[in-house]
Amino acid sequence: MKIVKSQDGGKVTLTLIGRLDTTTAPELQAALLPEFGDMKQVVLDFKELAYVSSAGLRVLLLGEKSAKGSGASLSFVNVSDEIREIFEMTGFSDIFKIV
Repeated sequence: MKIVKSQDGGKVTLTLIGRLDTTTAPELQAALLPEFGDMKQVVLDFKELAYVSSAGLRVLLLGEKSAKGSGASLSFVNVSDEIREIFEMTGFSDIFKIV
């Protein structure tokens, strides 16, 4: 997986390219969690994300908890139908802000 970061004031967007799975979840965790110290709005762009495993879901949930704990917001954009279905099947669609 590749992560492309762009920043606009207090908002940062991390574009995820490839697969979010057991191998790449630690990479996302390392890139995502520090953002909640400085940013008030964190956006994950899933436009080029092909797959999310349970390990990926765990990191996304950890990100949501970190966002709430720091007073920031975490949202997902460009979520494919396949990944949206995973969120719905796991009940995570009720937890995450999907734009």
